[in-house]
Amino acid sequence: MGRMSGTAGDIPEYGTGEIPEYAERVLGVAELIPPGRVMTYGDVAEWLAGEEPPGEPGEGSLSGGGSAEAGGGRRVGGPRQVGRVMALYGGAVPWWRVVRADGQLLPGSELRALAHYRQEGTPLREASRSAEGHVPRLDMRRARWDGDDPGTNG
Repeated sequence: MGRMSGTAGDIPEYGTGEIPEYAERVLGVAELIPPGRVMTYGDVAEWLAGEEPPGEPGEGSLSGGGSAEAGGGRRVGGPRQVGRVMALYGGAVPWWRVVRADGQLLPGSELRALAHYRQEGTPLREASRSAEGHVPRLDMRRARWDGDDPGTNG
């Protein structure tokens, strides 16, 4: 399970001990990403700005934050907010599938993530010999998922 904290930065709080609605929506997107594929923090934020995650109709009003009404901006959170959700609550979902845009593995969790990537066949780029620790990066061109092939996360 992920760490539960009373504060979540820019993520709206809706009650103590409960996962905020925005966090639930982020985690829902993480669960949709098929094995062997990844989305960036920014991809998840854009997904949530554009539509509700499939399978949860009626839940997750985008106006819950109340700050994105003007100028056509429907964003509730950006990449930083998605990262914060994953840090606080991501332990119960495939956290290794929500990644940095540069393909670098999450510092401190590289080996656990790498084990998942190798098990799932996620495309990797081997590290150069000069790279610290010789840890590979994700091959973002091949691993990135845009949500176009639904139903593959069985």
